[in-house]
Amino acid sequence: MRPDASMRTTLAKAADENFPVAPFFLPRAWRDDLMAVYGYARLVDDIGDGDLAPGGADARHLGLDPEQTDDRLATLDAFEDDLRRIFPGGDGGAPRHPLLRALVPTVRRCALTPEPFLGLIEANRQDQLVRRYRTWDDLTRYCELSANPVGRLVLAITGTASPERIRRSDAVCTALQIVEHLQDVAEDLAADRVYLPADDMKRFGVTEDDLAAPTAGTPVRDLIAHEAARAARLLDEGIPLVGSVHGRLRLLLAGFVAGGRAALAAIAAAGHDVLPGPPRPTKARLTREVGAVLHRARREG
Repeated sequence: MRPDASMRTTLAKAADENFPVAPFFLPRAWRDDLMAVYGYARLVDDIGDGDLAPGGADARHLGLDPEQTDDRLATLDAFEDDLRRIFPGGDGGAPRHPLLRALVPTVRRCALTPEPFLGLIEANRQDQLVRRYRTWDDLTRYCELSANPVGRLVLAITGTASPERIRRSDAVCTALQIVEHLQDVAEDLAADRVYLPADDMKRFGVTEDDLAAPTAGTPVRDLIAHEAARAARLLDEGIPLVGSVHGRLRLLLAGFVAGGRAALAAIAAAGHDVLPGPPRPTKARLTREVGAVLHRARREG
């Protein structure tokens, strides 16, 4: 399938992630399948964030008037209807959107179920309705929809899913989502979203006005350090997951864990001041973290 402009724009965002999405060392079939899933997940997020490519192509693919893309819930509903065409119980027709058509071979080849894909849509629906989270548990339940399905899809694509691996994958994916939230505090607040638990903000004496400042004071830095430590503990649960697989898949999963660790290192290097902009790890730091994760996986395996 030849990608259209909106599809190319969506897939190009893979370069901005904290970790490689489909690195060169993987078998071609895995890379194709992972990019198909990434394209899906990225487009769902773009719908939820109101960040679709200009020109209205995505709306037209979904049978909507381009002006309707301002109604994010309606666009998510239309996208879900199009997704369901891929699975049993749909209307039997081919999906309209090119990213969904590109997903069909992956779904068939890997016998994927609709639940992870629907979870990602539901997370973005929740983003339109819920803009604050009271507790850590509330936030991690959101991550069960917004992040954990991606890890489960990776395990399904690579044929390595098991209950224990899924549990550890969920921990890693939740951690990666939390790390992204920490990097994007200022950007999220500008969109009237706060992904820092209100209970923790109260405990550290942080208000939303503090989050709107150009730089972080001590209470905000302490809060970010606290949430970063929680994310680091979740990432540590991924070490046995890395050690439980072999070959190129081990390197891929190590890259996911290392991406989170490198991002946390960048946050720490910024003194936990994330308000001027997202602290990003260098490629050298990511490479070092991959080596450290692989070393720990071998040692603890």
